[in-house]
Amino acid sequence: MGARLHRCPQCTGFQYSGAPDCTECRYLVDGIIETQWARFLQEWDPDGAQDRREERELAAMVADEPDRHDWRIVDAALDRLECPRCHNPLGRGPVGCGPCDQADGFRYAAIETDRPDVTWGNEHAIRVNVAVVRRPHAVSAPELLGRRMVLPALLIGYMSTTAQAQRLGALVRALPPEEAVAELERLVETFAARL
Repeated sequence: MGARLHRCPQCTGFQYSGAPDCTECRYLVDGIIETQWARFLQEWDPDGAQDRREERELAAMVADEPDRHDWRIVDAALDRLECPRCHNPLGRGPVGCGPCDQADGFRYAAIETDRPDVTWGNEHAIRVNVAVVRRPHAVSAPELLGRRMVLPALLIGYMSTTAQAQRLGALVRALPPEEAVAELERLVETFAARL
């Protein structure tokens, strides 16, 4: 999360925007979550003595109290818990899986703290876009495209107005995917230039 956009060497789009299909971008998006989880574990147990079972127990505790933890910690905790019904990471299973749908909803009770010097709500926008990119089957193809393409701009501090977001959504739905990608990349570059 820096002040500049960078191209992904694998998909050639802006870093993060190729997820979930681009493995490099997917790794970066997951890193948003995993970096915070690693810090959380270090604070919880500075000696690093916990094993996988203890880590899952800690994850279950976090998942039971999402309103007491940063959203990244909650998302990482859910990744470490298996859904009893579909056996995917909890909250990332198919739409209609009761435990996953419930966990996906509860994740939004977690704490969102905007970074200094960004517009209020930027953190929420990052969180929603990350959640969508990490559970792509839960949304339409145009919504996924729009959210993944705007994520790089959000990460460097951009925040759209409601009207701008609605125009972007309409644009993505109106254009063929290839044209939408080109137009969104142009818009993201414009957003970045204003920061």
